[in-house]
Amino acid sequence: MNWTEVNIYTETEGIDILCASLMDIGIKGFVIKDSNDFKEFLENKNGKWDYIDDDLMNLSNCETCLTVYLPDNSQGMEMMISLKTLLKQIKSNDKNNIFGRLELELLQVKEEDWANNWKQYFKPLKVGKKLLVKPSWEECSNTDGRVILDIDPASSFGTGQHNTTKLCLELLEESLNSGDRVLDLGCGSGILSIGAMLLGASEVTAVDIEQNAVETAIENAAKNNITKDKYMVYCGDVISNKELCEKIGGGYDLITANIVADVLISMKDIFHQKLKNNGILIISGIITERKDEVVNAVVHAGFEVIDTAEGEGWAAVKLKAI
Repeated sequence: MNWTEVNIYTETEGIDILCASLMDIGIKGFVIKDSNDFKEFLENKNGKWDYIDDDLMNLSNCETCLTVYLPDNSQGMEMMISLKTLLKQIKSNDKNNIFGRLELELLQVKEEDWANNWKQYFKPLKVGKKLLVKPSWEECSNTDGRVILDIDPASSFGTGQHNTTKLCLELLEESLNSGDRVLDLGCGSGILSIGAMLLGASEVTAVDIEQNAVETAIENAAKNNITKDKYMVYCGDVISNKELCEKIGGGYDLITANIVADVLISMKDIFHQKLKNNGILIISGIITERKDEVVNAVVHAGFEVIDTAEGEGWAAVKLKAI
């Protein structure tokens, strides 16, 4: 398997938080280069060192950097999209500049070519019993009577190939009733909210903190012949933006949120506020190691667990508001 080396430039103070955030999106191995670590080594080393390799000495003046390796396949491309979104969110909230410039450097793949590389991995995919997720540029003659969901994610998360999205769509299919009103928080490419419309929702409200995701979701809705009066998309953070939170209203029958563990925990009260009594919440984007932590937090906000689904280290959970 080929790999893409991703260097993330940051500051010493941001390393621990950044590593924890990367683990939340499924990146569990890091190489850390930090001049402070090397200086500490020089001050505390035991014995006599007559020679230190030049490459090692270069660490004394290096810029702090986290290096991760992503597989050159569909999962790796989805993780790259998640990584870019995560870093942009962290940077926008970094008022004290503890993370430094927080920029990416990709090796083995040209940055200008990366945006199109994922297309080679995105093929038609049957999800659940009813959906066929496919890119608009692919022809698919054998649909087996499934509902076709055309999706072009561009630089936004959500092709259906990643387990978090697939698990969400499967739980959505079995949970949605015809005529339901749906709220999709962290909509990305719009795959979950558009899937909900194609499966029988009467209207959908979708929200994402990324403007490019909002634009992508609107474009994808149009590709699936969903009209703007039935599909409303907003850009912003419902946790910090009270005006936006009020604007999207409430009384939803079903909410989907495929984000990361910490954001799901932060949204737990918003979920309950926006749902009808006995409304359904589907959350995903959770690494299995943090499933219990997230579920316990959401349950304490007024939910009960109905079902869980897991795949390749990821979990999705269906809950009911009580």
